[in-house]
Amino acid sequence: MSKEKGELFPKLVLAVFIIGIVVLFFSFDLHERLTLSEINNNMDSFKAMLETSPITVGATFFAVYVSVTALSLPGASIMGLAAGALFGLFWGAIIVSFASSIGALLAFLVSRYLLQDFVQRKFSNQLKTVNDGIEKEGAFYLFTLRLVPLFPFFLINIVMGLTPLGALTFYWVSQVGMFAGTLVFVNAGTQLATIESTSGIFSPALLFSFALLGALPLVSKRVIDFIKQQKVYKQWDKPSSFDRNLIVIGAGAGGLVSAYIASAVKAKVTLVESGKMGGDCLNYGCVPSKALIRSAKLHHQINHSHHYGLQASTASYKFKDLMARINAIIKEIEPHDSVERYTQLGVDVLSGKAVITDPWTVDVLLSDGSRQTLTSKNIIIATGARPCVPNIEGIENSGYLTSETLWEAFSKRENIPKKIVILGGGPVGCELAQSFSRLGAKVTIIQSASRLMRREDADVSDFVKETLQKENVNVLLDHRAVRFYIDNQRHVVAIECDNNDMHIEYDALICATGRHPRTEGFGLEELDLIPQGATKTIETNAFLQTRYPNIFAVGDVAGPYQLTHAAAHQAWYACVNSLFGRFKKFKVDYRVLPWVTFVDPEVARVGINEQEALKQGIPYALTRYDINDLDRAITESSNTGFVKILTVPGKDKILGVTIVGHNAGETLAEFVLAMKHGLGLNKILATIHSYPTWAEANKYAAGEWKKAHTSEKILGFLKRFHAWGRS
Repeated sequence: MSKEKGELFPKLVLAVFIIGIVVLFFSFDLHERLTLSEINNNMDSFKAMLETSPITVGATFFAVYVSVTALSLPGASIMGLAAGALFGLFWGAIIVSFASSIGALLAFLVSRYLLQDFVQRKFSNQLKTVNDGIEKEGAFYLFTLRLVPLFPFFLINIVMGLTPLGALTFYWVSQVGMFAGTLVFVNAGTQLATIESTSGIFSPALLFSFALLGALPLVSKRVIDFIKQQKVYKQWDKPSSFDRNLIVIGAGAGGLVSAYIASAVKAKVTLVESGKMGGDCLNYGCVPSKALIRSAKLHHQINHSHHYGLQASTASYKFKDLMARINAIIKEIEPHDSVERYTQLGVDVLSGKAVITDPWTVDVLLSDGSRQTLTSKNIIIATGARPCVPNIEGIENSGYLTSETLWEAFSKRENIPKKIVILGGGPVGCELAQSFSRLGAKVTIIQSASRLMRREDADVSDFVKETLQKENVNVLLDHRAVRFYIDNQRHVVAIECDNNDMHIEYDALICATGRHPRTEGFGLEELDLIPQGATKTIETNAFLQTRYPNIFAVGDVAGPYQLTHAAAHQAWYACVNSLFGRFKKFKVDYRVLPWVTFVDPEVARVGINEQEALKQGIPYALTRYDINDLDRAITESSNTGFVKILTVPGKDKILGVTIVGHNAGETLAEFVLAMKHGLGLNKILATIHSYPTWAEANKYAAGEWKKAHTSEKILGFLKRFHAWGRS
């Protein structure tokens, strides 16, 4: 007998044994004995036996209660009431409290023995978040559930057995957490013992008992929150009053939106920024890169004008003029994020370095050298992220550039670098590689992974790679930069692949290998706000609160998405929760979050893609529409790409969409709206789309789904019906 079969056999025996007992329980109508009327009818007999043999009756009642709870049989609640009627409040509460906890532990252990390995193995990806939460705060989760009568206790026993929660923790939390509810039930039972008719059920004392039980979860939640707050704040002295309602640290997308919302609702808010207003997006990321992409695209189109029936021509440009345009665009947008604008909105804007000295106090070293100490009831950390520079031999003297230094360095050049090496094949690396190649540079991407843009499906990655290679970008996959050196005054990178070295000269080296959250120097270490995980992001809950409930984090510093619109989305939740959380808090919702990679053609996505669905074990149906069939794409000689839609099998509910094609970012918006408001593909198919537009691709893709989900039997019937109509 194999080891696996040997482990399975005793589990099957136990499962059959339990099922047999449950079948016998219902076959002999034992559940009819555990009803309120049956217990009331036999109460005199029970009391007589209790007077004669109190220990025997008490032990029997205890054993039956343990068995009913352990086997998840109906009747435990009625037995709780019966305990009050039979034993009184004190002894009834003692018996029920221990019997219910021991029975719950047995159910927990049986569930763990029979099902935990299978469930954890089968649904490991889906349960990862749950397991992490149980390991960190499992006792609090269980305690809260035990205090809420809305959740069936037998179901809690079984489900908790499937988690990593320790058995000892499960027992003592259950013992403590269920005791208050036990008291209420047993107390209600003492009232039931005196009832002479059904109208007696509505006696004031009994109604009070159940009212107390209903109020228990709300009161308990308040108590638990208070205890947790006292624990985290115990080493700090809270100010008796505050200068401000909110302090926001960082004036990127997350910080600006937070400050804007706070000022709009007339809160007193201070925004502190040590660098440039607008953060990375305005100064180093979205704005300059998209301006570069537009110039490069136009340059590429002119050089390929014969594709549009025009006389072939060659575009020429001055690199300094191109970079000047990029800087001018930044300047044009700057007023939207300026100190002057936010001051007019009512925001107190400070230019300086902010350090959080305690959960309510921020010390600001102003740019003029002076200091200002601020107190606030709430703080939002929106400090963004910084470029990651890999630890490679010789990189310190390699002359490398990052997104923060690239634009200034290139603005000083007369000509575009002839040879550019880009480390990293993610969205940023691919966008820059294509743009600089279109402008005439010889570009090499060094990517240690087996494909570009690894978060996308393999067919999307392959499409991007082929597009870049057609435009003369040298794409090196599964290659690793191992050393930078200078040879005869030329910068060189040594690259390794399958133990074969190659050496490439370059005039400019761009690091596009990701970004690290910017957490140093803000006092976060002293507050223990930075977890020791690989991402080093500030850990937040569903309300974007850190371990200090009055301190929130948004944007790149919090994750999980390094996107401008994700930071702005988080900012609304953080600001509203910080200012109005005492009344109502909102959980941040990432279910419908789009993003776009601005290579040409673009890659746009919302929801899950195929590789994520497979990894998470989510079943899906795939619909694909190739854009080479779209009239608008054909008229623009841009008929490459596709639309991929993942739906729930057999239904039109959209799980995710990927669009590869020109204007994909704009075309995606219809799917984002549909997913946000629960509209399926049938609704998109029934919507009139202007002709000829790119958005028609969405309708045609929905049509492909409809064709694939039309019943062949119905079509066969219609064919016969129309044949009959012709006769």
